Amino acid sequence: MERRDDVHRAYWHLAAERQQIFERRAAGDPGPWTEDPILARYKFTNPWRASDRVSQFLIKDVIYDNVDLEPEDLLARIVLFRLFSKPSTWRAIERELGPVRAETLDDRRLPTLLERLQSRGPIYTSAFILCANKAYGHDRKYQNHLALVREMVGTGALPAAVARAEKLGDLFEALCAYPLIGPFMGYQLAIDINYSELTDFSEDEFTVPGPGAVRGIEKVFPGTPARERAAVIHRMVDEQEEACAAYGITPPTLFGQRRLRAIDCQNLFCELDKYARVRFPELRSNRSRIKATFAPSSEPLTLFYPPKWGVENLPDGGFAGGYELELVPAVA
Repeated sequence: MERRDDVHRAYWHLAAERQQIFERRAAGDPGPWTEDPILARYKFTNPWRASDRVSQFLIKDVIYDNVDLEPEDLLARIVLFRLFSKPSTWRAIERELGPVRAETLDDRRLPTLLERLQSRGPIYTSAFILCANKAYGHDRKYQNHLALVREMVGTGALPAAVARAEKLGDLFEALCAYPLIGPFMGYQLAIDINYSELTDFSEDEFTVPGPGAVRGIEKVFPGTPARERAAVIHRMVDEQEEACAAYGITPPTLFGQRRLRAIDCQNLFCELDKYARVRFPELRSNRSRIKATFAPSSEPLTLFYPPKWGVENLPDGGFAGGYELELVPAVA
């Protein structure tokens, strides 16, 4: 397989340096946090998906905020949150209706609340595009999504499928069987559910390259057939220490305690596609510039990862700022 070594090296530089920026900021170090002018100027997500602000909110406030939850309640919380992927929408729902459970989906106040919130501003993240067809016969996108979550959870079908799943791919296939859930969202939801105690699958056993990752893979390994793209991601996972050592790069870790997993290497290909638009402008694709520049958030972020990961002794030095995960636009 052909490989562009300079772009391959840039992939690992991006992974290592972006994590170093994150850890320097988490430790409370003053800026500047990098000498890389591209990383200093533009917005890039964290190498570990679970470190982005939206996923951190999901893990802390949606999944582990209340341990006294039945599986259907937890799945309702996870799926409903990820469909909107907007913490402000979630906070507004819980502020008015109380902790979200499966029964919340039947609360007549919920669609009224969402309509009111939508009249004031976006209730969905702008980071990705959800399929917006009228699969359940409603004119409003959020009404179709509420109907979707009711079908998934209210019938007991999704809790049963999660209980039957033997691997991450099984969970992905169960999710993609529903209307409005395409491969991209199915993969994201499978990873989200796997953050919980409902499953404990390896994130390395299955991956789905999103559109941004496909562009990134093409820039490193031109001409990669579609059927081999997932294998390329797995190869990056397997070779991360060896590849970094070959370039004189210290392999990135999550505070010295966790390697990159397939979901992370998949996301990094998407970020490489962005990075290469500036670093290697001659590698043209259907995206030619980076839209978002770096701007630290003023909202403090206390790091929390799934307890089953065993990531401990995290810095508490007043980390403020970070990035929301920019999920690649995808239409189911």
